[in-house]
Amino acid sequence: MSYRTFKRLLGETSLERKCRFLFGGGLLLLVSGSFYLYYRMTSGLVLDQNLLTGRMMIQPIVQRHHWTHISLPTKDFRETDDSLWDALLPPELHLETNDRFHWSLFRADTVNSEKIPSDQADFTQLDLLEVNPDLRETYRIVRNKEGRREMRYYGAVRASQVCLECHYHSTIGTKQVEEGTLLGMAAIVLPLSKNDRSLAWNNAVLLSTAIVTVFLAMTASWAIVRYVIVKPVEHLREVSDSISRGQLDRRAEIRTGDEFEELSQAFNRMLRHLVTVQEELRQVNTELDSKVDQLARANLQLYELNNLKNDFMATMTHELRTPLNSILGFSDVLAGADNLTERQQRYVRNIQTSGKDLLTLINDILDLAKIEAGKMDLHIVEFTVGDLLERLASMMRPLAERKNIELTTECDPAIPVLSQDPGKLQQIVYNLLSNAVKFTPEGGRVQVLALLAANPEQIELVVEDTGVGIPLEDQDSIFEKFRQGNTTPGGQSTSLTREYAGTGLGLSIVKELSKLLGGEVILRSELGKGSRFSVILPIVLKSQPRLLSEVIARPPEPGRGGLTERVTPRPPTTST
Repeated sequence: MSYRTFKRLLGETSLERKCRFLFGGGLLLLVSGSFYLYYRMTSGLVLDQNLLTGRMMIQPIVQRHHWTHISLPTKDFRETDDSLWDALLPPELHLETNDRFHWSLFRADTVNSEKIPSDQADFTQLDLLEVNPDLRETYRIVRNKEGRREMRYYGAVRASQVCLECHYHSTIGTKQVEEGTLLGMAAIVLPLSKNDRSLAWNNAVLLSTAIVTVFLAMTASWAIVRYVIVKPVEHLREVSDSISRGQLDRRAEIRTGDEFEELSQAFNRMLRHLVTVQEELRQVNTELDSKVDQLARANLQLYELNNLKNDFMATMTHELRTPLNSILGFSDVLAGADNLTERQQRYVRNIQTSGKDLLTLINDILDLAKIEAGKMDLHIVEFTVGDLLERLASMMRPLAERKNIELTTECDPAIPVLSQDPGKLQQIVYNLLSNAVKFTPEGGRVQVLALLAANPEQIELVVEDTGVGIPLEDQDSIFEKFRQGNTTPGGQSTSLTREYAGTGLGLSIVKELSKLLGGEVILRSELGKGSRFSVILPIVLKSQPRLLSEVIARPPEPGRGGLTERVTPRPPTTST
């Protein structure tokens, strides 16, 4: 039997079949072994009985030989020897009247074979007894001419002290007779037919008893397995199936007073607990449904309020730009007048600076509102990124030189011509470059790089500085609206104050515009060691309208863009 077959019989079958196989197999081996042992012991007893019979016949045979061949004082006593010895022997050992046994004597020098025909094997046994002085007997089992089994017992006749007293002058051949000398051998033939019939009958009874015993034992084991082990398990399975179909009122009913009853009670306790937990979960789900409904209504209201806020901010910023443009225009006129004093010129410059800052703030708020409302349009044209970076560096270089900051640009010549929105891209890089110059202390370095990204269909614009850096806990929040990096030039965190001016909209606009252009912003910064902002964008962005949810939730796939209305490029806010 292979391992797979044995595993299928025991490991991949039902519990009832496993118990039957194991109990039945073990019982069969036990009964077979015990009855086989009994059979061997019975056969050994029969053999021992035959050997004992042979030993008991040696002495009468020798005595018979003496009465027959030795001269006695009177003829009458010699004639009565048969009746005398027959009376001394048990009935089953009568030598002449019972044909069950046959015997003969073999002398060491001559052979008397009147009772049974001798063969060469008999002389071999005689030689064996003569060679081994300690050997008293031997036997062999053969079949006679009729084909019946018979046992030939050979018993040694050795000289004793009594024998020497009568035959002190005797010799065997040329050898003097001494005590222990082999005088001859008694050969006794014991037919085994009757023993074989008795053993066959005994084996038949034994085998029948074994079969009946095994059958009854297996029947008892089947009943035990079926009604004591399997039936409670099947009942538990039926209850489990009913519970799985939704019949939660079913309970296990096992009254056996053993571990199965304890198991059923534990099963029922588990069911009651499950029903209680299910009821609690149902109540919790009902409450959650109510809360979800309330949250849905609140989200709808917030969405409406957010739309109102966006509309309000768009309207207000648009309306604020008209008087602000007038203020800036008249301030330019006043700045060109020749009759202003130095104090008045300083006031006019303050008006111009504040007006420009306010206009930048209004433009940022308007851009952010348009992005969130999904109304920001794209104007895709072909341009070279190197020219764009060089133009922005020229715009920022005067401010960098005032702070003694080294500003450099580098563009990978392998970058092809971009098909993007140059105004939005310029706004992204300008915001990052403005922040880098503003947050880099004097004597620092700012570098702008244009590289091919890991994806050959994308580019990576990098703005790297040696500024104050951004703490790890603030790196996720600086892209939120109206949030600044709260770090001093010395690297100290100022969570409650602002070291630098700004509205906190610059990086929010960078993030949203990067999504609008189909890219993303990656920040790597360490406090006190500077920051590295990487903007990864597709080289070719196809013009295609997109939903607001797509703009805000995730960047588009390469090759997707937005509307095609042109937006005039302008420097955005310089805040973070």
